[in-house]
Amino acid sequence: MVRTTALLAAAAALALNAQAESMYPKKSSVLSINGPDYDRVIAKSNYTSIVEFYAPWCGHCKNLKPAYETAAKSLAGIAKVAAINCDDEVNKPFCGQMGVQGFPTLKIVRPGKKPGKPIVEDYQGARSAKGIVDAVKDKVPNSVKRISDKNLEEWLQENKDSAKAILFSDKGLVSATLKALAIDFAGLVSVAQIKKSDKVAVEKYAITKYPTLILLPAGSEDPVTFEGELQKESMVKFLSQVAAPNPDCPPPKEKKPKAKKDTKKESKSSSKFSKASASHKSADASSAAASATDETVVEPVVPTESPAANLKDEDTPEPVAIPNEELKPTIDVLAEAAELHAHCLNKKSKTCILAILPKDESADAAKTALASLTSIHRKYDVVGALLFPFFGVSASNPLAASLISGLSLGSEDNVYLIATHGKRAWYKYQGTTFSAAEVEQWVDAIRMGDGKKEKPVESLLVSGEAQEAEGEKAAKQDPIKIEVEEILEEETQHDHNEL
Repeated sequence: MVRTTALLAAAAALALNAQAESMYPKKSSVLSINGPDYDRVIAKSNYTSIVEFYAPWCGHCKNLKPAYETAAKSLAGIAKVAAINCDDEVNKPFCGQMGVQGFPTLKIVRPGKKPGKPIVEDYQGARSAKGIVDAVKDKVPNSVKRISDKNLEEWLQENKDSAKAILFSDKGLVSATLKALAIDFAGLVSVAQIKKSDKVAVEKYAITKYPTLILLPAGSEDPVTFEGELQKESMVKFLSQVAAPNPDCPPPKEKKPKAKKDTKKESKSSSKFSKASASHKSADASSAAASATDETVVEPVVPTESPAANLKDEDTPEPVAIPNEELKPTIDVLAEAAELHAHCLNKKSKTCILAILPKDESADAAKTALASLTSIHRKYDVVGALLFPFFGVSASNPLAASLISGLSLGSEDNVYLIATHGKRAWYKYQGTTFSAAEVEQWVDAIRMGDGKKEKPVESLLVSGEAQEAEGEKAAKQDPIKIEVEEILEEETQHDHNEL
């Protein structure tokens, strides 16, 4: 028992450390913010931003980190690349409000027509530095005027009292850097681009190389030519000689010093906030769970490396912490075809995880697979998170052999893990062992839309009408939790692509 307690204590300590630390240090190019910062730093910013919602223990988040930091460096001066740790208690209510249902979630935030009312959309592109950079650059608003010989004089006459900047380029497209420069000086300096082929404009300003940036101070037709490398910081400094750039976002409010007598009140307020946050977390978990898909989880789960970290009872360790301890399976084992059709194998069913068992259900592999599925589901239950159902399929079930042959799994003497979905692709477990850590990694990949997919075995799926009839029969035979099925049936589609 002493050894067991020590293992659990060490696992809990590791889990708490993982949850407390931010994945991006201060020196990182990625801007780490908290939920309370979002409105000022992101929503009210003049810049387009991409925001990652992550948890430090998330394997997919760790895999994304190098690409995300590379993207942040590439987008410096063009767009904001930020990250919010949804495992931090102060951020959990905000992550729920933002509809975060899986990690990592990336959202592109760009200024809307009304200040402080940005347009927010999920990023669904490749999880690579290039994919992120290209997508964000594409969302940077373009206020750069495209000028030609035909309309040059007309543009020059507009807003005579304001300064103007012109980039002469041998390229047709407006770069994201120039778009960002126009945002910096919106309302202060009119920014335009002229192509090399517009000879009248080229001769007017004696342009001999490309690209060349010139500045026309207000009321003057004598250009000031930029000398040096065309980098964002240098160009901002160049234009700043006629006007200071717009602030990126509103400055933080000054904190008024509080009198000593307010210290206790402040402490009470902090305590109330903590309680409210915890209450909000519970409410978010309930409401968001009803609208999330069965492939996603609203509340973050405890780290895979220490599954017992959030359990108060140290005498109930998970099988990962104590591999030699047997854990009695608590998931339902379906022996009737009607049960399996009703819950998983019909054209209206959501995702199910099935453990197809051999005739000898006491075999080590079968026991380990069931115990692992049980421990994973228990972890989600601990934090009040909703996960798609897990079932065992007895070898006596008439559909067990059909599943094995239909998916070309192999011998009926082995145990197999598969994920089924009546409307989409099926998955099959690729491992040969069934530890909780390995199985959970596979389950997590399914939640994120990743992993090896197989086409559904159409012959095993019953229609909606047949499912209803068999569902009534199954309900009488097996006391399955109907409430969970009803919640899952109401969930909406939400796929995470290319995690």
